[in-house]
Amino acid sequence: MPPFLTLISPWEFSPTVLTCCVGSGVLYARGLRQRRREGLTTGFARTLSFFVGLLLFYVALQTYVDYLSQHMFWVHRVQHLVLHHLAPLLVVLAAPHEVMGRGLPERLRRRVLLPLWRRGPLHVAYRVVQNPFVASLLFAGLIYFWLIPSVHFDAMLSAPRYKLMNWSMVVDGLLFWWLIVDSRPPAEHRMPAYPTRILMLFVVMILQIGIGAPIALSRTVLYTAYSVCGRAWPISPLVDQEIGGLTTWIPAAMMSVIGILIVLRLWMRQSVRDGEAMAAAARTD
Repeated sequence: MPPFLTLISPWEFSPTVLTCCVGSGVLYARGLRQRRREGLTTGFARTLSFFVGLLLFYVALQTYVDYLSQHMFWVHRVQHLVLHHLAPLLVVLAAPHEVMGRGLPERLRRRVLLPLWRRGPLHVAYRVVQNPFVASLLFAGLIYFWLIPSVHFDAMLSAPRYKLMNWSMVVDGLLFWWLIVDSRPPAEHRMPAYPTRILMLFVVMILQIGIGAPIALSRTVLYTAYSVCGRAWPISPLVDQEIGGLTTWIPAAMMSVIGILIVLRLWMRQSVRDGEAMAAAARTD
C-alpha cells in the first residue's frame, strides 16, 4: 500500500467515527442542495470550514495519527488540540445547523427532532452545560481530568476509557465553541453577551496555561503509560513530556486568542447591524 494510503487508512476501524463523519458530510451536502433549490447561498468559506473540520476529526480519530497518539505523549496532546479546539471551531464557524437542518427529512425534523429538542430533558441538559460558568470550567476541567497522571495511565491502557476520553473532547469542544462563535444576536437566542464570551475565553486560556506549563517544566516523568506501550520514536520520556506540555500550554492558549478575535468581529458586525436598525427606525419616525 502506498505510504499516503497507509497514513489515511483506518488504524483501528471504528464504525462510530465513520458513521458520524460520513453521515455529517452527506447531511451537509443534502442541506446545501436544498438551500440552492430555495434560492439561498452558502459561502464557499463556510463550506470549506465545515469539511476541513470534519476531515480533521476523521484524521485525529481514525488514522495512523491515532496509533501515534497512543505511543507518544506529545502526539496525544496534538490529537486533543485538534479534537477539542481546532476541528470543533472550524465546524461551528460554518454554522452547520442552518444547512444540516435542511438536509434532514422534513417529517423527521418537524415531528420528532424539534419537539424532542424543545420539550425534552435533552434541552434542559443543554442549557445547564451551556451556562457560561459551567461551560468554561467543563472545557478546561476535562483537559485537567484526563491529564491527572493516574487517570491518564488508566485511559491509555483501557480501550473503552480511551474512546470515552477522545469522544468527551469532541462533544465538549463542539458545545463550547458553538457557545463562543454563534453568530446569531445574543439577546434573541439566549446566548452569552459578547463581553461574557471574551471573559470565558480569557479564563479558559489562563486555566490551560496552568495545566500545560507545569507539565512542560516538570523534571519528573508524569506519564509512564507510554513507556509501558512503547514509544513510536526514540526520544526520552522527559522530552516527550516537555513537548506535550508545551502543546497544551502555548497552541491551546493561542486558540483562545483566535476565539477572542472572532468574537470581537462578531461584536462589531452586530453593532453595525444594530446601528443601521436604529437609524432606519429613526427615519420612519
